Amino acid sequence: MNSENKIYFYPVWLRIWHGINALGILVLIFTGINMQYATPGFKLMDFELAVNLHNIAGILVSANYLIFVFGNLRTSNHKFYRIKLKGLYKRLRLQVEYYTTGLFRNQDAPFPLSEKRKFNPMQKVSYLLVMYLFVPGLVITGLGLLFPELIIENVYQVSGIFLTAVLHASLGFLVSIFLIVHLYVASIGKHPINNFKSILNGYHDLNGH
Repeated sequence: MNSENKIYFYPVWLRIWHGINALGILVLIFTGINMQYATPGFKLMDFELAVNLHNIAGILVSANYLIFVFGNLRTSNHKFYRIKLKGLYKRLRLQVEYYTTGLFRNQDAPFPLSEKRKFNPMQKVSYLLVMYLFVPGLVITGLGLLFPELIIENVYQVSGIFLTAVLHASLGFLVSIFLIVHLYVASIGKHPINNFKSILNGYHDLNGH
């Protein structure tokens, strides 16, 4: 249900998925950094505990991802991810110009939110890459590392486990960068917490932009 100045963008299932995913990703990043850079002289937490928490969070995020996939399949939320290739470059250029210069000159957003548009062109492309490429890649490589017997032993004389670990870490880095940018973009508006309120109550306030 929408009002004149508010749009109901985030149904309950999407808010539940988002909350679990956010917490899980944060745990994965923290424990992943500890596992990657821990040395005998430096560690953020006990290494074995980091491994166990990382595995638990990974399984939770993987299972939670199914909520996102099936939720989009069964509801109209999937329509917001559709991309029209015609004119995409021009739309992306306009959005980049807004983020880099127009925003700081108090110019109007080139693609304001509406009942038919929840994401601007840059958000659409980035969300599609993250949610339908990076995250599935993380899930698959993570499961491979959790059950190494499933991984091909060698690929062109290079350890399959090593290649899987490198791909997993690289995807994790890309998702971490996305999270930082995502939090920054979410703070853009008349008040930096408006978008964060939206994901809690489900309603996007059009007066907040």
